[in-house]
Amino acid sequence: MVAPVAGVLLGTLDFIWIKYVPFPFGGLGNSIAVWAVVAFLLTFRNRWTAAAGIAGAIVCLVVAVPSYYLAATLIQHDDPANMYGAAALLWMGLGVVAGAVFGAAGVLARTDGPLRTAAVAVPGAVLFAEATMQIMRIGNPSYDTPDLIAYAAILIVSGVVLTLLAGRSWSQRGLALLLALPLTAAGHVLLTLTGFR
Repeated sequence: MVAPVAGVLLGTLDFIWIKYVPFPFGGLGNSIAVWAVVAFLLTFRNRWTAAAGIAGAIVCLVVAVPSYYLAATLIQHDDPANMYGAAALLWMGLGVVAGAVFGAAGVLARTDGPLRTAAVAVPGAVLFAEATMQIMRIGNPSYDTPDLIAYAAILIVSGVVLTLLAGRSWSQRGLALLLALPLTAAGHVLLTLTGFR
């Protein structure tokens, strides 16, 4: 029951956050990286097996999508068909992929093994990757430069703090921050390939 409840809360609170919290903090509600981090934290904080963690993360993210659109329907009277439209189905598909990757990372980050430190680096890396995309928009007349800088700074600080909290020792935290650099580059490429620019 934890995963679907978390999904309902994520989708509902995300819409409320976007609607009522001003930018730059309001931008976190529109962040795909934040949703990925939620999947990581869900499995990192729960003592699930790898299979259960991955399934739980996927369920959370998939359920969050119609919950988001339902909140939009109830709060600002959007079309209820958005809950099962093409955009919702696309986001649910991405939720399956993100849930598998970040759910697995959450399990690995709390499990002894050679991949533990790399897994600790994963949530910070996705936040850094989104920050990189914001920085690359600087100079684009469609965006306000101070807003981009402020939002990128929030993402970077959040990524560092999350890495420090997920690590067990200072040496692991430092190594995880170093490993986050190549993971950030990979994340940036993947976000670009999926159309997030």
